[in-house]
Amino acid sequence: MDYANILVSADLGEAALDRMRLAAGLARRFAATLTGAAAHPVPAPLLVRDVYDAVAQEQRNTAQVQTILEQAQALFRRAGTEGIGTDWRAGFADAVTHVIETARAADLVVLSRRGPGDADPGPLGVPPGPVLMEAGRPVLVVPPGLASLTGSRIVIAWRDGPAARRAVSAALPFLRAADRVHVATVGADARPDGADDVAGHLARHGAHVAVHHLQTEEDAGSEILRFALRQDADLIVTGAYGHSRLREWMFGGVTRDLLERSPRCCLMSH
Repeated sequence: MDYANILVSADLGEAALDRMRLAAGLARRFAATLTGAAAHPVPAPLLVRDVYDAVAQEQRNTAQVQTILEQAQALFRRAGTEGIGTDWRAGFADAVTHVIETARAADLVVLSRRGPGDADPGPLGVPPGPVLMEAGRPVLVVPPGLASLTGSRIVIAWRDGPAARRAVSAALPFLRAADRVHVATVGADARPDGADDVAGHLARHGAHVAVHHLQTEEDAGSEILRFALRQDADLIVTGAYGHSRLREWMFGGVTRDLLERSPRCCLMSH
């Protein structure tokens, strides 16, 4: 596959401009259209005196939200989009729902990491978790402070199953061009035969691949992050594992660790 349309969430948080610059760089690299998306619901009128007051409040609230969306669009235009095809999708809606719906026409969704210590992106912010689990599209999770991604050295955190297989397929444009790809399994219960099969498959696509079977007495997420840093990798590819409980997504340990604290970009698929 190739990336024909890359979707990036636009907000007014500290990490927004770097994230959009990174997405613009990828769009230029893969000759893709870059679509920016932002949304905010219009607050309902409060304590209205009559129908005229309700209409006036509705108009004021709509104008305020429109101003916020225009600020996000202006930031998107500043993100190095010159020379690439762009599209802008704004809406008076929930920000997460809007990105999930817009993702139906995207090959890759670019969002910011949302860890406990990361800055609040404000009312337009979109956490990666629900998009990852509901959009049906691969999500590139970008840590704060990164404005570019080469993908020259890539770690695949391999655990055989549909999610990991989809993530590898979604990452093929990166994997084909990488200088080195490391397929890594973690723990005594990992299936090394699956990793070897994936490495052979990627080699047929022209990737330069090595297989690693990592052992650790600590949690697998920390070991994957340590391994990625040792290999000087700038991209981690992995399946995402989780389930819904009371309309909140609960993630497995490795997925949660990568979503919340990875210092490298993570391309994930559910």
